[in-house]
Amino acid sequence: MKARRVFAFAASSMGASIAASIAIAHAEMPLPMAKAPEEVGLSSTQLKRIEAVTKDHIEQGLAPGAVMLVARRGKIAWMSVQGFRDRDAKAPMQADSIFRIYSMTKPIVSIAVMQMVEEGKFQINDPVSALLPEIGQMKVGVDGKEPAHAMTIQDLLRHTSGLIYGTRGNDAVHKAYVEAKLPNRDITLAEFVTQLSKLPLAFSPGERWEYGVSVDVLGRLLEVASGGKPLHDILAERVLKPLGMTDTAFWVPPAKLARTAQPWHSPLRSDRMTPRFDVAQQPKFESGGGGLTSTMSDYVRFTAALANGGVLGGKRIIGKQTLAFMTSDHVGSRPGRPPGLGFGLGFEVRTRVGDSGLPGSVGEYGWAGNAGTLFWIDPKEQLVAIYMVQVDDNDRVYLRNQFRTMVQAAIVD
Repeated sequence: MKARRVFAFAASSMGASIAASIAIAHAEMPLPMAKAPEEVGLSSTQLKRIEAVTKDHIEQGLAPGAVMLVARRGKIAWMSVQGFRDRDAKAPMQADSIFRIYSMTKPIVSIAVMQMVEEGKFQINDPVSALLPEIGQMKVGVDGKEPAHAMTIQDLLRHTSGLIYGTRGNDAVHKAYVEAKLPNRDITLAEFVTQLSKLPLAFSPGERWEYGVSVDVLGRLLEVASGGKPLHDILAERVLKPLGMTDTAFWVPPAKLARTAQPWHSPLRSDRMTPRFDVAQQPKFESGGGGLTSTMSDYVRFTAALANGGVLGGKRIIGKQTLAFMTSDHVGSRPGRPPGLGFGLGFEVRTRVGDSGLPGSVGEYGWAGNAGTLFWIDPKEQLVAIYMVQVDDNDRVYLRNQFRTMVQAAIVD
């Protein structure tokens, strides 16, 4: 077993800088601060344990730094900023650091899709080919079988489309995706769909759940349904501007680059980390499945709106009943999901307590990102939790599951 490498963590100047940035962040939050965690039924002692564990991870070199937040009953109960925004440069983490949120982009795009459903532009059981004809030409498997069912918009939203990520398997279909190098940031969404349509489906739509590029296709669907607007404008008009999410975008402009949280490959790992995209480059490909960057305060705004039935500060981004529909399980008995965890329209949804190995409530929903970010909303406990890090692929599941388990243990009332 390799000896543990230990890294210096916090100088007093870093502590002062972090304290100042937290104070600024609190002023920018859309929710009031609780006087103490106990005011909203959370344990200060348990939350301090999370801080201690996170500090230990930083000292070990497992993570560079983190921004963490828990809100309950409409108030922010706890926020912690630790470690480094850029470990190599020894730049301290800030409360307003900008993170690659990867797949936490998906819920934002899914909300925009369901807004169009509310407006009558299409329905979720419509075939995708009605808006993207190329998708209707796709066959199943490398031998080119006709799909038993047409792919629907619901299939894209719940990941039962037959579209996949090539890196998540080793069969011929997965290898075809890898060889096609899809998706990549150097093509437009229109070009992406055209190239994707020449690849095989992994299975007939609706048969099972498998994670993949479905929400990237939804990004293009939104562009077509809006008459050709680029995805960044659609999201800005429909979600980001109404909620005041001023730091959420597909790239980071020069004036904000100094706030970027940089990726970290743990020296405890001998394997390679998946390359992280360059936030300074404005991409041609605006990935609805994983291309956004954001901050803690911005994502709090998004989750606060969801936790409040779709509205924040008088701005409604989705109807209450539509949101309830989205956060219900849409996968049912189809194979592919872990025990106790279903999937709705853009969100993982807990269906049972106990089977998944993670504590929580039936009905809680959320999702995570490839660099370790995580959020979930628990309507029963009136709880929102967000975890922002930029860590190694092989460490992210362990770290965010630990955070999730420890936050659940903080609920005492």
